Amino acid sequence: MELKIEAKNLDIRKSWQEKIEEERDKLTRHYASLVLHLRVTIEATPGYKEGGYEVRIVATVPNDTVAVKRWGESVRPLLVETFDVLGAQLKEIVKKKQNHKAVKVQGAVVDGKASGIIRKIVPAESYGFIVTDDKLDVFFHANSLKDVGMGDLSEGDEVLFAMEEGDKGLQATWVKVGNA
Repeated sequence: MELKIEAKNLDIRKSWQEKIEEERDKLTRHYASLVLHLRVTIEATPGYKEGGYEVRIVATVPNDTVAVKRWGESVRPLLVETFDVLGAQLKEIVKKKQNHKAVKVQGAVVDGKASGIIRKIVPAESYGFIVTDDKLDVFFHANSLKDVGMGDLSEGDEVLFAMEEGDKGLQATWVKVGNA
């Protein structure tokens, strides 16, 4: 995780730098693969009603940016609070991603695999659709087929597959012919 520390209207103290690095290390332990870039800005804010300091953290994560801003009279507690809020937001992002990946298919899951029937095949375009027992419509592409080609599939064939939430809805990550 790349870290950038900025100061506005003040000089960074060594203890602040150490605290930032300590908090970054905590984030790295929990969200190493999630946070790509971290920017921490500490600004003296004598003109604000609250006075004191403003701490801003901007974290770049895949397909998103998370920003947290806090004001107060002492920098170290602000750093802890800001990093705690950022950690909670990152935890929420991870939770949402896990919920999207683990789409629940009632009664159609076998060892993490879903079962369904080929509803439609468009061989010229190299894609098709699977319908689950729960009437979920799942897109699949020829690239997701295992041990079978598009020409070998027929509408009504039973298949096993794994799915995830794609840009346009549910999509199969892999598809195999058969029911077990």
